[in-house]
Amino acid sequence: MFEGDKAREVACMAHIRRKFVDVHRATGAAIAIEAIKRIANLYVVETHVRDRPPDERAQIRQEQAKPVLDALEEWLTARLTTISGKTPLAGAIRYALSRIPKLRPYLDDGRLEIDNNSAERAMRPIALGRKNYLFMGSEGGGKAAAIAYTLIETAKLNGVDPKAWLTHVIANIADHPASKIDDLMPWNFPAEPA
Repeated sequence: MFEGDKAREVACMAHIRRKFVDVHRATGAAIAIEAIKRIANLYVVETHVRDRPPDERAQIRQEQAKPVLDALEEWLTARLTTISGKTPLAGAIRYALSRIPKLRPYLDDGRLEIDNNSAERAMRPIALGRKNYLFMGSEGGGKAAAIAYTLIETAKLNGVDPKAWLTHVIANIADHPASKIDDLMPWNFPAEPA
C-alpha cells in the first residue's frame, strides 16, 4: 500500500492462517482449529464484498469484518496467557498478534485484499521455474526471459489469452508501422470472454 511517496506494509491473513493450520496438523490443538474457524469468518465477509466498488468493500468490512478481527485479536491475546510460551501454538499466536495491526489497513481501503494469494499465484510459475533459470545461457537470455514473462503477465492482467495475443503479434509485427505499435499491445487485443 502506498501513502504519498512511501510504501506501507499490509500483512496477509493467509500467512497468519497457515501458521494455525500447521500447528493443527502437527498437534491437533483445539485452539488452532478455533483460530482457523474465526479466520474463516473473515473470508465469508470477503465473499460478500468481491466484485464490489472499493468504497462499498470498505464500508462492509468496517461493519462486518472489523468486529470479527477485533474479537480474534482479543481472543488470541487471552489464549496466549493460558499456554506455554515455548509451544508452536504460542509461536503461531504471537505471529498472528504481530501481524494483525499490519493487516488492519485492508478494513479501511477497499482496494486492498485480505491476503496476497492472487499475487503469489501469479508468481508461482516463476518460482517453479527458478532452477531452469540457471540455464538461461547468459545475461541476455535472462533479460529476454524477463521480457517474455512481463508480456505474458500483462496479457493475463488485461484478460487476454497470451498465446492468441503473441501469435497475432508475431504474425503481424513485420508489416506493422512502427508509429502504430500501440495497436499491438495486449490492452488493444480482444479480451477472452468471461
